[in-house]
Amino acid sequence: MTEAELFRRIKDETKVIAIVGLSPKSDRPSWGVARYLQGLGYRIIPVNPGHAGEQILGETVYADLAGLPADAHVDMVDIFRRPEAVPAIVDEALTFLPDLKVIWMQLGVTHPEAAAKAEAAGKIVVQDRCPKIEFPRLD
Repeated sequence: MTEAELFRRIKDETKVIAIVGLSPKSDRPSWGVARYLQGLGYRIIPVNPGHAGEQILGETVYADLAGLPADAHVDMVDIFRRPEAVPAIVDEALTFLPDLKVIWMQLGVTHPEAAAKAEAAGKIVVQDRCPKIEFPRLD
């Protein structure tokens, strides 16, 4: 499968995206990406412990992935955190998100060991990329 085919599959099969590190500030990249994804029809679920219980882009913010409702049916986790935070996020995602298909790490975010663990669990992993950049290339 080519990278374009993989991104097309992710774009077409994903419905719900948990965005870890989503900022409430409209000038931050995470906010712009989340708004873009909402505009495509995805449900976004903000995850940011500093803003838990608040609203970002009309969605309730959760402190962590473990606290998401059981019926959230998250297909993809989009990570806007530093690389050193990725292993714990991946572990939490693999433990608490039974519908998870994709771990997506944003531009500048990579973690080979965490990626290998997620892939070994059958998940698709994308590193150092942004769906706001990659998805329009598919049209």
